Amino acid sequence: MSGEVKHILFVEDEVKAADIITRYLLKAGYSVDTTHTGEGVIESVRESEPDLILLDIMLPEVDGITICRKIRSFSDVPIILLTARVDELDRILGFDTGADDYICKPVNPREILARVKAALRRSGPSLPKSRTILEFDDSRLLATYKGQRLDLTLKEFQLLKMLHSGDGKIFTREQIRKKIYGTSRGNNSRTVDAAIKKLRDKISSVVEGESPIRSVYGAGYSFELPESSI
Repeated sequence: MSGEVKHILFVEDEVKAADIITRYLLKAGYSVDTTHTGEGVIESVRESEPDLILLDIMLPEVDGITICRKIRSFSDVPIILLTARVDELDRILGFDTGADDYICKPVNPREILARVKAALRRSGPSLPKSRTILEFDDSRLLATYKGQRLDLTLKEFQLLKMLHSGDGKIFTREQIRKKIYGTSRGNNSRTVDAAIKKLRDKISSVVEGESPIRSVYGAGYSFELPESSI
């Protein structure tokens, strides 16, 4: 990793798991401060101004969602929430937590590292470049990916624009359904899944093998450029 060393604040009450992931991040070249309780985290963020926060949801003293919301009142630092329960994600995503990403446990350290890199990349100077890879012309309802025109319907155009606007944020199927397809009985989660599949197929047809739309099991979808595009 080149340039300035990025500082990560890691809040995880499972000591053994925290130690494994901390060592992995240190080996990758990051500076890491690790704590095992929610108490004092807000003060630590104010004082050390980390570049990214890995934050477990189930913490002693103060839970991760409360911490995340408080941090968002004064900082836009990237925050990745960790949860041990897949079925919690829909509920969590329904709240305005302000988190940038969510990872379900048990986690592979390689996945943690990949998500950390992606979150830091989105928050850093390289973000404008991602804007030019996917461009929208609202007046003509035209979207281009890496300069290649995408043959999209109106709903597909709106869906892609919604996902892209999140800068990696996960949108639930319900959020997508309500905003893009409305609340009629004929529109449900299957409508969203089918639309996502068609959208992926159209992108991969112009840039073979690429799929910037990421599925998050039990949660929903987000837009994240492949490593090769950055």
